[in-house]
Amino acid sequence: MKIREINAMRGPNYWSVRRHKLIVMVLDLEEMEAFPSNKVDGFSERLKEMFPTMYSHRCSEGCEGGFFMRVDEGTWMGHIIEHIALEIQTLADMDTGFGRTRGYGEEGVYSVVFSYIEENVGRYAAKAAFRICEALIKGEKYDLEEDIQEMRELRESSRLGPSTGSIVEEAEARGIPWIRLNKYSLCQLGYGANQKRIQATVTSETSNIGVELACDKEDTKYLLEQAEVEVPRGDIIRRERSLEAACDYVGYPLVIKPIDGNHGRGITVNIENYKDALEGFRHAKNSSKSGAIIVEKFITGKDYRLLVINNRLVAAALRTPAHVIGDGKSTVQELIDEVNKDPRRGYGHEKVLTQITVNDLTKTIIKDAGYTLESIIKKDEMLVLKDTANLSTGGTAEDVTDIVHPSNVFMAERISKIIDLDICGIDIMTTDISKPLSETGGAVLEVNAGPGFRMHLAPTEGLPRNVAAPVIDKLFPPGSTSRIPIIAISGTNGKTTTTRLIAHMAKMKGFNVGYTTSDGVYIQNRLLMTGDCTGPASAEFVLRDPTVNFAVLESARGGLLRAGLGFKYCDIGIVTNVAADHLGLKGIHTVEQLAKVKAVIPETVLPEGTAILNADDDLVYAMRKNVECNVALFSLDENNPHIKAIQKRGGLSAIYENGYITICRGEWKMRVIKAVNVPLTYGGKATFMIQNVLPAVLTAYIKGFSIEDMKMSLETFIPSATQTPGRLNLFKFKDFQILVDYAHNPAGMRALKQFVDNLEASVKVGIIAGIGDRRVEDNNEMGSIAAEMFDEIIIRQDKRLRGKTEEELIKMLKDGIIMKDPNKKTTVIPSEREAILYAVKNAKKGALIVLSSDVIPDALNLVKELKEKEAKELYEFTSEDIPNLG
Repeated sequence: MKIREINAMRGPNYWSVRRHKLIVMVLDLEEMEAFPSNKVDGFSERLKEMFPTMYSHRCSEGCEGGFFMRVDEGTWMGHIIEHIALEIQTLADMDTGFGRTRGYGEEGVYSVVFSYIEENVGRYAAKAAFRICEALIKGEKYDLEEDIQEMRELRESSRLGPSTGSIVEEAEARGIPWIRLNKYSLCQLGYGANQKRIQATVTSETSNIGVELACDKEDTKYLLEQAEVEVPRGDIIRRERSLEAACDYVGYPLVIKPIDGNHGRGITVNIENYKDALEGFRHAKNSSKSGAIIVEKFITGKDYRLLVINNRLVAAALRTPAHVIGDGKSTVQELIDEVNKDPRRGYGHEKVLTQITVNDLTKTIIKDAGYTLESIIKKDEMLVLKDTANLSTGGTAEDVTDIVHPSNVFMAERISKIIDLDICGIDIMTTDISKPLSETGGAVLEVNAGPGFRMHLAPTEGLPRNVAAPVIDKLFPPGSTSRIPIIAISGTNGKTTTTRLIAHMAKMKGFNVGYTTSDGVYIQNRLLMTGDCTGPASAEFVLRDPTVNFAVLESARGGLLRAGLGFKYCDIGIVTNVAADHLGLKGIHTVEQLAKVKAVIPETVLPEGTAILNADDDLVYAMRKNVECNVALFSLDENNPHIKAIQKRGGLSAIYENGYITICRGEWKMRVIKAVNVPLTYGGKATFMIQNVLPAVLTAYIKGFSIEDMKMSLETFIPSATQTPGRLNLFKFKDFQILVDYAHNPAGMRALKQFVDNLEASVKVGIIAGIGDRRVEDNNEMGSIAAEMFDEIIIRQDKRLRGKTEEELIKMLKDGIIMKDPNKKTTVIPSEREAILYAVKNAKKGALIVLSSDVIPDALNLVKELKEKEAKELYEFTSEDIPNLG
């Protein structure tokens, strides 16, 4: 067996429109295709012994133990690897359960599909499941625990923290899209111009001054003192020689901490003598960036955290440091081990509580208490193991929100305004939070920017609080929107032109448009990325841009199969057509399968949005059955029965009738413009361009554009190397014409032929190329169509052979040409540049040279170069030619 490739889906995809996180592994069973599980001696027994928990896998049998039944009866290794990948993720505390294994279209090759929680873990699980299956086949021992721990560590290294994760989950629950902007906690909520950003619990609306103040404990304490907020007596020092005087001034017990510390770093508490103070000073110094150290009175009592969001107290927790309670017979280490057996404790942030780890600080604290890890402490005695109450070090939290005294609530909310933080955590030491600090002698110890939410989301005791909700309330108050209009276009042919036309119409309407095409990514008419940019990364590039308020996204099959869509929902989804193209690649072997890929676009339209479908294409029209949104149709035939049916139901359609581009609401017609007056259609000769206009005007109508707006946009969208590069770019020379087009499949060539047939020329010369990632029959058909279109054919070669040899591709085209016309004049010139120059040099007067190019910029640059050279020779003028000169 071998793994051919592993891809991670990150959005709606071919395998599932609703399940976005999927691993797709292409697995070649090789010789194991002949050995299902029941033909491998002892395999079933070894699998059950290693994974007894797999009994819960119901599989197609629909009952517990169903998967084991399949293994006993005999199932293929791809199916088994799918289940192992799911189970090992679950064993690593990432419970996930969707999977399917399907034939890839080649003997013994399968697509093994399964869900994941974290992508890097999912990829690891795919490889680990493969290794485990091989070991089970061979009867070899396998260390499963090593994989489980590795997956846990991978998850912790890449997952969003509990605070960021809770805000993202709340956003998702409200339909707010989000994008992770780095490998840490910087995330974008919303799209384009309507986005907000968070980094953990710091938001794009958090005051920079507030953060600076919270990080400067000296300034914080000063401001709070000035505002008559109870704070402990203290002093700021920078040198060790100042420590003794500071200790005398503050008085024992005291606490020492760095002035710019956070999350409990560098703090030593309950210091009773100068020796310990000196050690605490050095510890704080190691964690201080500025070198300044706070020495302040240690306030006795309990440690409380008050969380204030948007100047309102939303949660309060009593925090207790990691500790053990003696039983009079167990050692400290045994007590720690027993506490860590609590099922609520896990690795890192995977569970409500974190396991207690023993580090040098823990050993020091135990030693200071007069014990070692081997000591037995008496029954009911509490031994604190950490110097802070942070949950990340094993501490616990009890929700006390409902008992906070109104005086303390007022104080906390006032502090958030004094320090100017939209989200802040206030640390208070007091004996009783239900009483005012003035009565208990308590004090405010610290104000934290970016406070952790974990203790409030999942307290050890008490009510969990949805503290992420007020964050979203503040970022996206009622009446605001997080989204921008997203128009997604797919199809075999015409999608780039349709994308550009819709983008043009939106720009004319005043929107700041970002759009993706097979030529590049454009932000407000500026080309920022070049090449084929029709995948998820390019879509995300547009949706991340804070200047964009209207997105038009061409979405091709390659990106959908490689990683899924770069967005979850769109407002309008267009499918232009489906024809044979790229078949035989990525497990897609039939036009019906290709249609399923394209159907992802309409199936991701929002319920209130619209899927715009081609009524002339039965595969596209059939997509309406699986959408959960409005449907609009377009057709070149006003008598198309599908059009008639939707009109009778009062639906929306666009048709070509009596020479007009027309929108129909029910049976009422709204004529937009005559097709002959749309430059893109070349006087109505380019029928396929008329077809591209129809979904564009439907889109404009749905988005509220007026008929006048549409008409103006259509009249000003001029086909050219700039506006529509490689799409019917016609260059007129003195004695001949050159037409550059991207026709790259049989359907595209037939559409081009229909247009070329309408053009007059003394001779028609075609420059064509075989395409390496098409089937033999597709390249044969391209050759046959060319033989019908042209009087002469020049066969060139694409820059990218895509898996085939130059000789193979030339033969495929020649075979197709011979099938149609064995006497057709054919010349082979592999270099595109040389082929163009040859055609131009030998062009007869009145000739039409048609270039089907794959690297559009190169071809256009050469044609422009030739055009400029001719213009220079023909149209040079002297001073005598200048009107009114002299």
